[in-house]
Amino acid sequence: MSNTALEVRLASRPNGWPTEETFEIAEVEIPTPGEGQILVRNVVMSVDPYMRGRMNDVKSYVPPFQVGAPLDGGAVGEVVAVGAGVEGLAEGDNVLHGLGWREYAVVNAKHAVKVDSSVAPLSTYLGVLGMPGLTAYAGLLATAEFKPGDAVFVSGAAGAVGQIVGQIARLKGASRVIGSAGSADKVKYLTEELGFDAAFNYKDGPVAEQLAAAAPDGVDVYFDNVGGEHLEAAIEVLNLNGRITMCGAISQYNAAEKPAGPSNMIQILAKRLTLRGMLVGDHKALQQQFVSEVAAWIASGELKYSETVVEGGARQAPSAFLGMLRGENTGKMLVRF
Repeated sequence: MSNTALEVRLASRPNGWPTEETFEIAEVEIPTPGEGQILVRNVVMSVDPYMRGRMNDVKSYVPPFQVGAPLDGGAVGEVVAVGAGVEGLAEGDNVLHGLGWREYAVVNAKHAVKVDSSVAPLSTYLGVLGMPGLTAYAGLLATAEFKPGDAVFVSGAAGAVGQIVGQIARLKGASRVIGSAGSADKVKYLTEELGFDAAFNYKDGPVAEQLAAAAPDGVDVYFDNVGGEHLEAAIEVLNLNGRITMCGAISQYNAAEKPAGPSNMIQILAKRLTLRGMLVGDHKALQQQFVSEVAAWIASGELKYSETVVEGGARQAPSAFLGMLRGENTGKMLVRF
């Protein structure tokens, strides 16, 4: 085995859209685990929209990436060495951890979660059964306080989170589920494979017009992954006492200048709307319930999911990340080593 491995570092902070030059591929020595640590050979890693915000040097709910240092994020890998004092983990085990963007990672054992590939594919622990899945589950049921009979609109509905939100709403008794996506193929995927009642391509025309046509009786819940024009359109069609889960605003992440806010915010007052931000880390208490319910739906075939997997490991991770920001993925975007 080689004594060196690759890692992806932040080369510079982007102003607007990141490029390949935003990243640096570096060759480093494979580290040795110390006491309480494990050495993990990563098998698959996640690229997620929130990572774009961490490239900016601003205060947020998670510290920014540092220029010249490796990026991090969700990954699943195989334990290849175990340090002293580690209990419950052994060489050959698969673990979920937070040090992606590198071929090998030294992880504190207490921050690694053992996962079983015989129960579900390793990739699902980064997607439908992982952080995006819990985000969808908690964001709809807890943050938006969904109830049977609600009409639900999901933006970015063919993405890792959106595809799960719409299906959970349908399984929980929504009266109508509407999604937006960025291509005709994705619209077809939502309606023909995932069971959405209606979907539209936001590139085909004004979102407000397409949403109004898809929701003639309005909506009760809006799950926002996009922000901007989508949020303004949703405010317009939300019914009295409607609820909005603010999960993301990917349409604004690469803006070089501060984008304008929705022009119809007064409707929040008039309609007595509730707009609530959500972070998945606030909903760890739902983890067991989420896994139990969603795993059962997957096993029965009632809930489906898609993954877009880029092969090539560390060298292809930057292009996979950029592709995800451009909406080239259907479902969860992953990088396989």
